[in-house]
Amino acid sequence: MAKIHASAVVEDGAQIADTAQIGPFCFVSAKAKIGQNVKLLANVTVYGDTTIGENTVVFPGACLGTGAQDHGNEFVENAKLIIGKNNVIRENVTMHAGTPKEHLTTVVGDNGMFMAGSHIAHDCVVGDNVIMTNNAVIGGHVHVGDGAILGGNSAVHQFCRIGRKAMIGGLSGVARDVIPFGIVTGDRGKLRGLNVIGLKRSGFDEHTIKAITRAYMFIFKGKEGNFEQRLEIAREKFKDNAMIMEQIKFIDEALQGRRNIMTAEI
Repeated sequence: MAKIHASAVVEDGAQIADTAQIGPFCFVSAKAKIGQNVKLLANVTVYGDTTIGENTVVFPGACLGTGAQDHGNEFVENAKLIIGKNNVIRENVTMHAGTPKEHLTTVVGDNGMFMAGSHIAHDCVVGDNVIMTNNAVIGGHVHVGDGAILGGNSAVHQFCRIGRKAMIGGLSGVARDVIPFGIVTGDRGKLRGLNVIGLKRSGFDEHTIKAITRAYMFIFKGKEGNFEQRLEIAREKFKDNAMIMEQIKFIDEALQGRRNIMTAEI
């Protein structure tokens, strides 16, 4: 039997796992689905068709599943927010439901840490093991790859993509796609290099890291031809390295999409 505080409001129809805990002054909507061992500590709002995966802990003041901050799409029928398992969602975090522009759904993966005041906008797709530090915010339609870290008070423009295991420095504004394993710093974020420490902590060996570094230097800082020409050379030169080809594929998608790729300062 779920433990539900007497002051909490849980609408009829809400699906609450028998091991979930709903703390004081929480609100849970009729369409919500609360998984096993989920804890809503206090003053948490779970609105609309929101799913919260098992073992997730939500701290006071968080507001999950409310409508998009997108004119005309604030109150869309069947809009969804899907949150995975084992997440920590700290105080005053906001995560919004999707819009008809992107299948009505915002998706957050597993094992994430979303620190106080961080914000996930409508139609975003956030991967597994993502850390968003205090007041980090991402605009609508942003995709964040697995293991990425967004520093405090950083801001990512709508439609941008943050590649796997990229790191965004505190106070950085991101207006272009960031390659997997990249590091971005600066008030108007610039690509500064690769997240070498993050790769080491993730267990990648020195040979692999050096190979990725060589490819990065060639593509982004090489003197041979222009950026597009170096990219074509790298496509053949590093074709047997899966991680480098992951970066090249990411760049290809950016160049073909609605936003450009963030390049390095020479």
